[in-house]
Amino acid sequence: MLGQYRGYVNEPGVSQSSKTPTYVSAKLYIDNWRWQGVPFYLRTGKALAQKATEIILQFKRVPSLIFPEDHDLNPNRISIYIQPDEGHHLRFEIKIPGAGMRTTPVDMVFHYSSKFKPATLPDAYERLLLDAILADASLFARSDEIELAWAIVDPILNRADSNPPSIYDQDSWGPPEADERIVQDGRSWLLGSVEDEQPHGRRSRLKSDRVRLPKRGKRPDVWT
Repeated sequence: MLGQYRGYVNEPGVSQSSKTPTYVSAKLYIDNWRWQGVPFYLRTGKALAQKATEIILQFKRVPSLIFPEDHDLNPNRISIYIQPDEGHHLRFEIKIPGAGMRTTPVDMVFHYSSKFKPATLPDAYERLLLDAILADASLFARSDEIELAWAIVDPILNRADSNPPSIYDQDSWGPPEADERIVQDGRSWLLGSVEDEQPHGRRSRLKSDRVRLPKRGKRPDVWT
């Protein structure tokens, strides 16, 4: 799915008839035994609701459960935050204490900025330039990786002229058609840095790593 944010053709130096995509979403598979049948949903774009780089791993539902079949069990997830607030979240289900077989999701949260000083992590270009000076190529992409990436992207870009990109509003999460396509697979776009994923990927709270303490004599309405 290719998209272009509304108003892109009005940018300086951009043709009014430009079909250049500013958004792409894709569903990919890795053809090996380890990842056989596991879909990878990717999306990236400009002028989206928030600038963030996240990797979210959602675990499959196991075939046998100790809970009743009609129990609404949330999937376990690992969220990896690459930027801007580097860290990890682990969400899993726990049994609510007491009688019955009810569960609730809980989060284990870690962010470098919370544990260490904000300046602990170097800027991306700082690390890049330092590694180049030291001739350390361990974090650089290899040529075969780059060639394989272009082998995936080139056919998509070649279709852009014959398939105009879908228009989406700025400060949104992309074209509505991208949401419709993933819903057809019985899934939805996830944002790991929120407590509750909203329809179309809209965020209800932007800072989920801070614990809200209740006032004395009152129970908390939200635990993070």
